[in-house]
Amino acid sequence: MERISWDQYFMAQSHLLALRSTCTRLTVGATIVRDKRIIAGGYNGSITGGDHCIDKGCYVIDNHCVRTIHAEMNALLQCAKFGVPTAEAEIYVTHFPCLQCCKAIIQAGIKTVYYAEDYKNHPYAIELFQQANVTIEKVALDESVIDLRTVKY
Repeated sequence: MERISWDQYFMAQSHLLALRSTCTRLTVGATIVRDKRIIAGGYNGSITGGDHCIDKGCYVIDNHCVRTIHAEMNALLQCAKFGVPTAEAEIYVTHFPCLQCCKAIIQAGIKTVYYAEDYKNHPYAIELFQQANVTIEKVALDESVIDLRTVKY
């Protein structure tokens, strides 16, 4: 049996985090990595102690759920809350980041964005990543590696 690559390992962590998502529209996970070590993780969900989409439904304005904090933002905020630097780090996300998360990722000093699935890839987000010299790379998680929804604990 071959070991999975680092990219597959960190992407699998993001898929695992996505299982904690409380938004019913899309489950997303994000893992921030520096020097091949996980420094933070996040999933899309409501503010701490707030109402969750799975309990109260999505609060949709202009086709966006405003109740939900995106996975990338939650991971970045976790670093901010605990004083963990993100400069020169990498982020693994289950879906291509939205425009607002793109800007936050750039401002946080993340150098590489790995994502598993295309999702409304905004052309301006791609342009901003290029302007900021942030590498974006699609990394598929081989379904034969692990099916996270059928793992028994």
